[in-house]
Amino acid sequence: MFFRSLLILCPAACMLAQTPPPPAPAPAPAGQSTPVPKPNFGVNPAASAPKAPAVPPDRIVLTVGDITLTASQFDQLIDMLPEQSRAQARGPNRKQFADNLVQVLALSQEGKRRGLNQTPSFKLQSSFTEANYLAGVTFGQISKEAKVSEADARTYYEAHKQDWDSVSARHILIRFQGSQVPLKPGQKELTDAEALAKAQELRKRIAGGEDFATVAKAESDDTGSGANGGDLGTFHHGQMVPAFDAAAYALQPGQISEPIKTQFGYHVIKVEKRETKTFEEVRPEIERRMAPEQSKKALDELVKKTNAVYDPEFFNTAKQ
Repeated sequence: MFFRSLLILCPAACMLAQTPPPPAPAPAPAGQSTPVPKPNFGVNPAASAPKAPAVPPDRIVLTVGDITLTASQFDQLIDMLPEQSRAQARGPNRKQFADNLVQVLALSQEGKRRGLNQTPSFKLQSSFTEANYLAGVTFGQISKEAKVSEADARTYYEAHKQDWDSVSARHILIRFQGSQVPLKPGQKELTDAEALAKAQELRKRIAGGEDFATVAKAESDDTGSGANGGDLGTFHHGQMVPAFDAAAYALQPGQISEPIKTQFGYHVIKVEKRETKTFEEVRPEIERRMAPEQSKKALDELVKKTNAVYDPEFFNTAKQ
């Protein structure tokens, strides 16, 4: 998020997050090869790192000049680090994090002794840093409070219903010259017209009572699904090429399509199952999808209620 990213980019946070690279292994003696590290199967390095000893949260664990930090405050500072740095700061690099913190606090106290905290530029930046951090905390709270009403969720569901449609189908593919599917060894290269005629003939055989899966296994040029009787499993909108997708979703379970042409060849499709998840089943996902929009709406409303005045000349908005 914008607010928090600004905070993390401040120099102090960067200094606190610094971690030196691991020391290079010592060179092997002459005539000997460098030993290869043994693989660490199934072991999470972070899990094996030493944990901070359990101490009362109000216990003072660090004193720098006239500033003291409790265990609880120390842990809160670690929470402000980038996520990838936290585990190290709580484990093997805990002392190093404290060393970096001492540097920051020592420099801060020296800056106060020099009166640098009284300069106009420092006061401006300090006040904006505080505002920026508070804005991030407030936006997080607003986001948690933003609720998606059932009416809005249902409207979203109806508008995006196809996102929760799925089809289970089989197909028979008959390739033609120029198809993206490779020609089987010893197979005759069919023209477009010949491939269409063969696909139509296979459809007639199936309509006449032959088993779709048996015909697919014997005749389909899709070597992947053909071995499984043309079974494509379950797929959602957009997972197949457009022409195939449209034809499959136009069928009801048990129906067989006319030959459908794609860049792969002619397809005869049989839909075995169609399913659309109910609103109740997908409501949690809808709320997750809509959450950022709801938070943005709440922020926009807050900004509208805030008295913000722009100088038209400075911002070149006089003619807008």
